[in-house]
Amino acid sequence: MIITETERLLISKFTLEDAPFFLELTNTPNALKYIGDKNLKSVEDAETYLKNKTIKSYHDFNFGFYKLELKEEKNKPIGTCGLAKRKELDGVDLGFAFLPQYEGRGLGYEASKGIMTLAKQTFKLDKLIAITVPYNKNSIKLLEKLGFACEKRVKLFEDDEELLLFAKKM
Repeated sequence: MIITETERLLISKFTLEDAPFFLELTNTPNALKYIGDKNLKSVEDAETYLKNKTIKSYHDFNFGFYKLELKEEKNKPIGTCGLAKRKELDGVDLGFAFLPQYEGRGLGYEASKGIMTLAKQTFKLDKLIAITVPYNKNSIKLLEKLGFACEKRVKLFEDDEELLLFAKKM
């Protein structure tokens, strides 16, 4: 089900049928390096993750991460962008990831703008946050282009890696 679209993208909710794509996306070199290993090794692992995290978020919060498809290549997912409510964070987190061949084409900016519009108009959020590792220069550049400002450094997860926390008033 398409929830919104941008000039080049269709943005829709994930379903269990998207598990093979989700498995591929979460195991790309950049996803592993910058987001972390979700330990998804099979389509079944990806189905479980989608069911217990992504799809559950739609029910619990009315938002979550969404599948991105290029309009010109409909039915071929290329990435994800969306919102997460994490117990470790005080706020709603904007995030994004793309298959390697779709990085660096302005799609992260375009998808994020679409999700930010939903966040404000549909979900009535007045602030978004975003986290990234300090060495993910492309994400930092994109967040700054989107109007986010770095507020502080945080340690949120078990790996104890320091992250940058960005925020933006909507």
